[in-house]
Amino acid sequence: MAQNWVQFQRGMSLTEFVRTYGTEAQCEAALERARWPDGFVCPHCGGREHSRFLAGGRWYWQCSHCRKQTTLRAGTLFHGSKVALTLWFQAIYLVTQNKNNLSALSLKRHLGVAYSTAWRLKHKLLEAMRQREQRRLLHGGGGGGRRGARRRAQG
Repeated sequence: MAQNWVQFQRGMSLTEFVRTYGTEAQCEAALERARWPDGFVCPHCGGREHSRFLAGGRWYWQCSHCRKQTTLRAGTLFHGSKVALTLWFQAIYLVTQNKNNLSALSLKRHLGVAYSTAWRLKHKLLEAMRQREQRRLLHGGGGGGRRGARRRAQG
């Protein structure tokens, strides 16, 4: 039997992960690159000209066109969370690298947070993963038996 190439994809080792995302500044830089790969874009008007300032230990971006302010976390999975990005990134790593399901209790122990925090992190991540994968669902004709007929009737 041939090897399943998906199982043998190169992953990120824990050592590489810590080296890449070990500090809050590294996580913020990674989030900024992911959110605005071609530089800041205002979520309100699409403007690119901006100023940036630090207030209360948090960076704010202010659009020069509409004058609206935003933060790096605003409108993302991390919006409204007081949990450090380093813990969020660790949770992402642990949930996505685990072949079998990772319990919230296990995540709590790994991260050193309260059970309710671990549960919330895990379920927010699972929901984000579900939403992303929902775009990849198969649609269209073909068999499918009774289930397929039921789906087509509902759709």
